[in-house]
Amino acid sequence: MSAERIVLTRRQIFTENQNYNESYVLAFTVASSVIWIMVPGLAFLYSGLSRRKSALSMIWICIMSSFIGVFQWYFWGYSLAFSDNATNGFIGNLHFFGFKDLLGASEGSDYPQIAFAIFQMQFLLVTLAILAGACVAERGRFLPACIFLFAWATIVYCPVVYWVWGGGWAMTFKSGVLDYAGGGPVEILSGVSAFVYSAFLGRRNETLMINYRPHNISTIFLGTSLLYLGWLFFNGFSCANASIKVPYSMMNTHLSGAFGALSWCLLDFRLENKWSMVAVCSGCISGLVAATPSSGMIPLWASVILGIVSGLVCNLSTKIKYICRVDDSLDVLAEHGIAGIIGLLFNAFFGSSTVIGYDGVTEHEGGWLDHNWKQLYVQVAYILATIVYSAVVTGILCFVIDKIPGLHLRIDYNGEEAGVDEDQIGEFAYDYVEVRRDFLDWGFPTSNHSRAESYAGNSSNSNTARVPAVAAIKEVADQDDTYEHSSLGDSQEKKQSGKTSENNDYEQEATDQITTSSKKID
Repeated sequence: MSAERIVLTRRQIFTENQNYNESYVLAFTVASSVIWIMVPGLAFLYSGLSRRKSALSMIWICIMSSFIGVFQWYFWGYSLAFSDNATNGFIGNLHFFGFKDLLGASEGSDYPQIAFAIFQMQFLLVTLAILAGACVAERGRFLPACIFLFAWATIVYCPVVYWVWGGGWAMTFKSGVLDYAGGGPVEILSGVSAFVYSAFLGRRNETLMINYRPHNISTIFLGTSLLYLGWLFFNGFSCANASIKVPYSMMNTHLSGAFGALSWCLLDFRLENKWSMVAVCSGCISGLVAATPSSGMIPLWASVILGIVSGLVCNLSTKIKYICRVDDSLDVLAEHGIAGIIGLLFNAFFGSSTVIGYDGVTEHEGGWLDHNWKQLYVQVAYILATIVYSAVVTGILCFVIDKIPGLHLRIDYNGEEAGVDEDQIGEFAYDYVEVRRDFLDWGFPTSNHSRAESYAGNSSNSNTARVPAVAAIKEVADQDDTYEHSSLGDSQEKKQSGKTSENNDYEQEATDQITTSSKKID
């Protein structure tokens, strides 16, 4: 009898394929796969923005956050966010706990619910990766960060998703909130929570920060490129069907990202008189973020305005961290939180019922373009609710976790000085970071071969000569790290001739330190 039941069950599941639209199933599965590439994109972006000694830690925490997110979403995340029989407007129940009864759910739908669940899981993974960088940011510990991310996904992300997409209060409040692909759950939550977490971590030690700047601009561009690719699918397929709204949303995403990059870069050029590559990437990301809640809601011409406004406002918003004295080293609040707010407000001003209905399913009164004036305070109420909720709950989580023995959020001074890579991983993104630990076995910090030979002759009589010499060379190497990471503004003001002179002075200083150490030993 049991064998017959198993056969009948399998046959029932198999025959349900005939009820689904193959294009929908394919769209969800392909889009889910491409969106995932945003996770390594964020990893490379954050790695390039960090210093060399902490570059690998950013990659580690971003990819680990995605694994944590997969477990949380399967365990109870999807059920809390998208329960179809919850009786409250705040959070779902455990009806789909462990993906139970998920395969054949949603009768009459054009796609199996498991396809939708996998698609929505990518939104969580990207959100966690955005937030994860701020949880380490050259001074955070891995274990408390991982615990925080799981708890945050459960009690911050899932409720807000339920508010706006799962049947919660935001869907039924007045005419309903306009949030196409996650301006609230993805962008505002990650931006505000990252800012709060950074505040609890505290500022990086200023004695180790002298004139900091990103260490690898090429990696920043690589990460931005992967994000751009994933974002097209992220926004394009958020309409959840194969309709004209997919390419329309993608075009809106292109326009907003492009004009965001142009406006940010031009603003920086006015201030620095340089065409910064970091500015291009930052502006592009700001535009893409602003398009997240609005790309399926506003007409194409409005996305041009959206890109310009997001690029300018987000650029200026990078000053918030200085005003609040919070070391948001990755500018997550400015590029994600503020840009998400801008996109949601644009839905109130430029939301079009025509564009919203391009999927052939959704009906809405639109925004001010359709004389739906009340949409503005609906959007504002939603924005304020997400900001306050994420800030308060994140603050509580950080406070509680930091007080648990063994789960303090921040590494100590020695770990920060050595770098998070060495303190938390024991591996490095670049070989020469580890090579510097035993610099004498590889060479000397001078281009003058005769000086090297002279020093070798002075120290050949005694192995003890290596000890103070190593200390001197490590000090020089640390100065080299500081020199390479001098502030972007200062480096742009220097002429090539000045750089050559400074390099020569620096080389002479390094040689003098080595020679002095050798003479003291002799």
